[in-house]
Amino acid sequence: MMTAMHNPMTDDVSPRRPEWWQRARLERQGCSSDDWNLVAISPAVDLSLIRNVRFCGKVILEAGAVVHDVPGGLVNCRVGKGARIENVAKIEFEPEAACGVGVAVAALDETGSRPVYIYPGLSSQIATLMARVPKWVENNLRPGLQDFLDSKSVPPYVGEGAVVRHCGLIRNVSIGPRVSVEGVSSLRNGAIINNAAPGRELAFVGSGVDAENFIIEDGRVDSGCIIRNCYVGQGVTLEKGFTAHDSLFFANCSFENGEACAILAGPYTVSMHKATLLIGCQTSFMNAGSGTNQSNHMYKLGPVHWGVLERGAKTSSGAYIMFGAKIGAFTMVMGPHKTHPDSSSFPFSYLFGDERGATVVVPGAMLRSCGLMRDEKKWPTRDRRLKRKLPLNDRIIFNVLNPFTVDSMLKAIDTITGLLAHPADDDLYVRHKGMKFTRAALERAKTLYTVAIFKYLSLTLPDGKFPPSDGEVAGEWVDVGGQIMPRVMLDSALACDEIPAAEKVFTEAFDNYETLQLQWIGRRFGDWWHEREARIPIGAAQFDDLVDEDRTEYLENLARETQMLAL
Repeated sequence: MMTAMHNPMTDDVSPRRPEWWQRARLERQGCSSDDWNLVAISPAVDLSLIRNVRFCGKVILEAGAVVHDVPGGLVNCRVGKGARIENVAKIEFEPEAACGVGVAVAALDETGSRPVYIYPGLSSQIATLMARVPKWVENNLRPGLQDFLDSKSVPPYVGEGAVVRHCGLIRNVSIGPRVSVEGVSSLRNGAIINNAAPGRELAFVGSGVDAENFIIEDGRVDSGCIIRNCYVGQGVTLEKGFTAHDSLFFANCSFENGEACAILAGPYTVSMHKATLLIGCQTSFMNAGSGTNQSNHMYKLGPVHWGVLERGAKTSSGAYIMFGAKIGAFTMVMGPHKTHPDSSSFPFSYLFGDERGATVVVPGAMLRSCGLMRDEKKWPTRDRRLKRKLPLNDRIIFNVLNPFTVDSMLKAIDTITGLLAHPADDDLYVRHKGMKFTRAALERAKTLYTVAIFKYLSLTLPDGKFPPSDGEVAGEWVDVGGQIMPRVMLDSALACDEIPAAEKVFTEAFDNYETLQLQWIGRRFGDWWHEREARIPIGAAQFDDLVDEDRTEYLENLARETQMLAL
């Protein structure tokens, strides 16, 4: 209830209905209201800074607010302490506005059968569960989901210290404390959230942005981006005309120029080129080359096809993948792939698409790349979330060699041994699950995978000794939106009936990663490896030599190129 009288002897700066002389002054400065009784202004507001504003419905200006040149009006709007609104067409809040919370993002297959419901604090892990296991939402979460989303509601306001200037229409958009919104074209039904400490803000929406049904949380969207039904997470940057719909972007993703449709972009996914289309896929630590393209529609039952590019996948210029497909971790994809490949059994590979769209695999070839270990070192240093004093929503395991990728290599060695026991086909290729291999590539892969596993053991075992086995069977590990964890703990998360309970499981797995990893090593590695325990440092050195050779070769080639191009 607004108070009409103010005692100047107190420090009360609560907003109150303006006196007649205050209304008269505001009207002389170009302000108007259908009902001044619904307007409340703090005594700590400098009225000379409130100009050319139309007040509609219930409007509250808190201490230090500055508002001028809003011809379309402030409609049912609260303006927080020290907030600035300058040259904005209109800021409007409708009754019971959700401000983007609870928007259903049609991730992966575009049909809406795998909805991810967005809210402040959404993690890459929970989004992965919602999209990849839609029955979890339907069977476990549905009874209490709306109550949970209601608990995550955001205030319909322009928050304390926020800056909104030179903008078009802003309708039903919660603008959080110390958020900057400058030069946007139009914002509708969304929230822009800042969790960082003062002076360390990440949240920004800039020139020409057109967004609807969204949450931008500690992220940056700028320079003409168009987004619909999207969540933009912590440290994410979208800019230079990038467009996206029904997509989710998590920690430290960078997207420019191109297009995304129904993607679940896990941490550190990068796409920089105008002709690049990412559609209907889950990624993490991915780098998309120019002209990268995917298909999720076969003109039969609609855009129901989707795929997974496991962590660290890269695509070369002009790469094409026909979904469904599953690309193994840290794999380079080149050319067209039209046979729905599943290369997840062969991580660290090169995938070549031949003239017919078949997939030729060179398994393990990426392991000798000097860029691989460089990537592992650079990712943590490029975490834009750090030193911001904000809660980190996404849990990230940066290690390239980890139980998930190492287990894949161990299985690949067994698969390769089986494949080499049979002769090649008439065209000299060995075939497996629709993919083609040369015998020489398979033999080479066994060596590469083996020395990489030795390297992993050298990095993980503090004294070079295998931990004792507890007699239990080694379980499978999974990558859940950038977090490496045992599948048994993923199953525990999927058994939860509430999102906070599932988050607690993910946090437990993250906090105990090192312990769980050593436990897994004790269970997973058998007699063959124990008998070669003394070879761990030798194998690790072989791996390092391969990487050094690649680095030396690369630098020599670079020097030759530089000499060739010299004036």
